Amino acid sequence: MPANPNLSKIPALASGGVAVITGAASGIGLAAAKTFAAAGLKVVLADLPGDRLERAVAEVAAAGRPEDALAVATDVGRFEEVEALRDRTLAAFGTPAVLMNNAGIGLNPGGVARDLPGWRRLMDVNFWGVAHGLQAFVPAMTADAAPRLIINTGSKQGITTPPGNAAYNLSKAAVKSITEALAHELRQDPACRTTAHLLIPGFTFTGITGRADKPAAAWTAQQVVDFMLEGLARGDFYILCPDNDVDRATDEKRMAWAVGDIIENRPALSRWHPDWKAAFAAFMAKG
Repeated sequence: MPANPNLSKIPALASGGVAVITGAASGIGLAAAKTFAAAGLKVVLADLPGDRLERAVAEVAAAGRPEDALAVATDVGRFEEVEALRDRTLAAFGTPAVLMNNAGIGLNPGGVARDLPGWRRLMDVNFWGVAHGLQAFVPAMTADAAPRLIINTGSKQGITTPPGNAAYNLSKAAVKSITEALAHELRQDPACRTTAHLLIPGFTFTGITGRADKPAAAWTAQQVVDFMLEGLARGDFYILCPDNDVDRATDEKRMAWAVGDIIENRPALSRWHPDWKAAFAAFMAKG
């Protein structure tokens, strides 16, 4: 794997550092793990136990050095397991230079008044998995002035909250909010060089996609990671990824319309309201 030219612009990704990635057995997490390993970082892969995790750590070992890849079976929805992940990381490699809270599931429990256990499981992974990672790792990562990165994987659905999976939208909206709060907290200490970033993928071909073949509109996980590195090199907080179907200008307009629901006192989710269909289409058509 050729080295990404942006790696040299990001001090926290210097060779010899440590990266912890949750949801690392597939998709964006695995692509990031292999990219970091190829750059000379020690990589800790956290995911549910099983063959996928074992195959993933073998791929990451092949991308870098075998002794620098460690798999730790972890259910991020259980804080004690994330604490164990932290302890294994510190014992094996030391304090992480990178924490990528990436684990997520696409479970759809249905409407807001259905399947409470499904709602809880989705929130346990998608939101509490991030919160657990921060609670476990941030104190050690901010104990000195070394440059470090915290990357939380959000979603455009956490910003525009489209109909169809309210639980997923809620979980990713919560990730956005907690990451913004973390970034603010970190910058209150002028000596702190740990920064927080929100990765906002577009349509990406991962296990959540639920298809065996890559849709033409989707980016690959590696494209997302390469774009993420470009954003990190610029110091971006919001790393808003396009895909093969939706460009940034379209995303920006959709997000602006969503915020406009509040400002203009339109009905909730007016983008999908029949009475506002024409107005939304006209808004999107403006140059």
